[in-house]
Amino acid sequence: MTALTVRLPNSVHAKIRELAARDEISVNQFIASAAAEKLASMLTLDYLRQEATLGRREDFERYLNAVPDVPDEADKL
Repeated sequence: MTALTVRLPNSVHAKIRELAARDEISVNQFIASAAAEKLASMLTLDYLRQEATLGRREDFERYLNAVPDVPDEADKL
């Protein structure tokens, strides 16, 4: 495991302490979890962007045209 020094504004640190206490975890666990969530989000966006470059409009339209044109269940209520 790596140690990292991070400078935070006092207000941000106080809020992190408060939220970590509410979840009954340490400040370190809170920050590690937040960093992991951000990392997962960014990697997911990278993956989706990469996949989007492989897509073809004609394939999308073929699948879209295969969907039956029926009213939404919510519209029936």
